[in-house]
Amino acid sequence: MGIRENAQDTADSAATTGEQLADRRDAAVRAAVEQGVVGPDTPIAALLDIAGIRRSAAALRSAFASATSAPVLHAFAVKASPLVPVLRLLREEGLGAEVASPGELALARAAGIGPGATVLDSPAKTPAELREALALGIALNADNRQELSRIDALVASAPTRSPIGIRINPQTGGGSIEALSTATSTSKFGVALRDEGARDWLIQAYTDRPWLTRLHIHSGSQGIPLALHVAGIRDLYELAEEINARIGRRQIDTLDIGGGLSVNFASDEETPTYADFVREVARAVPGLFTGSYGLVTEFGRSLLAKHGTILARVEYAKSAGGRPVAVTHAGAQVATRTVYAPHSWPLRIAAYDPKGRPKQGPEVAQDVAGPACFAGDLLAADRPLPLLEQDDWVAALDTGAYYFAHHYAYNSLARPGIHGFSTDADGRVRFAVVRAAQTVEEIVLESGGEHAGALLSD
Repeated sequence: MGIRENAQDTADSAATTGEQLADRRDAAVRAAVEQGVVGPDTPIAALLDIAGIRRSAAALRSAFASATSAPVLHAFAVKASPLVPVLRLLREEGLGAEVASPGELALARAAGIGPGATVLDSPAKTPAELREALALGIALNADNRQELSRIDALVASAPTRSPIGIRINPQTGGGSIEALSTATSTSKFGVALRDEGARDWLIQAYTDRPWLTRLHIHSGSQGIPLALHVAGIRDLYELAEEINARIGRRQIDTLDIGGGLSVNFASDEETPTYADFVREVARAVPGLFTGSYGLVTEFGRSLLAKHGTILARVEYAKSAGGRPVAVTHAGAQVATRTVYAPHSWPLRIAAYDPKGRPKQGPEVAQDVAGPACFAGDLLAADRPLPLLEQDDWVAALDTGAYYFAHHYAYNSLARPGIHGFSTDADGRVRFAVVRAAQTVEEIVLESGGEHAGALLSD
């Protein structure tokens, strides 16, 4: 069976999971209420679907395994969910880590992810960060000419096992969210491939450095259409082939094709799938999957977004200007992007009754507001939902990446607890603490509480 048939099998299998995902979520919400994971004194929590995460990781591995016999490292983009238990779960599912800071590297190491399964990408690596990565044998992608000069000096001073490459910007264009488009003509990332002299400089850089064995690209994230991802990967492949031909040997042996697969925020269906991604790349860049190159991927949001839910209590229900307003405990502190850029980051909202059961009744246009003290703190505006009442629950869906794990401390609102959930053979939902809820004592300490008198003397 060929790549297209295998990929289609994977896609067909994934297409059946939307209803299953919703059923598991509904069961988890009800269990969270019944078991006291949430309640009047714990009015907000985040839930992670462990089975869903495992399934996404398996779908990613399967899609690429059906396409190539070459080694593939799937390095999860830690920025999407900087939570040690999540990284450990993904490690158990065969994934590594893509890190972009000392903090993210520390999280990956705490999760047990080894240097050989770690990739360091950042546009602003310090000499100390580079030195540590090279000493550990972590893969590095140099972002620019000045960084490569720093690496030159470090490599000359001490041998390293680190695979090293250069990130290119193919300048193929942006998607629907400008801030997440990293392959525009003026992007801050990588070596701009179409700038005058850049291609010749890159070829010479590899010719002069036999230890440069990788080439890297990442065209962007949410809002980048598949066609732009494919165009960038094609440019990456063609440049690698040109460099190897000029040198006269296959010096570049691994291509890091990045991640950034967009997520469908409109329904429970996981589209596009990893099988879709692989199929489109294979059509346009068939040489990528011949086994000539090892591959690295750096997916993040697409692995986790569908498997996270923010559950928040409706503290009050009122009306303003004739429009119902449900005041909840979920707002800017856990859904910052949605609050500040609602047109780019709309979230689906599900309504549940006080017992955690899906709420029934005619839909009424209403606002779902958060607890922060500014007028724009809204999860949804004028959204048709069954009329929310005091003590109901709202769930912000598709929030497993870049939402509750990235707390915004407006009004010194506490970080919510995060709980993974799974279902036993007897159908009972069980929860495991991923991150405990932040206490007010911890907020005081983080806000300089132990240095309260520091400004009172000269």
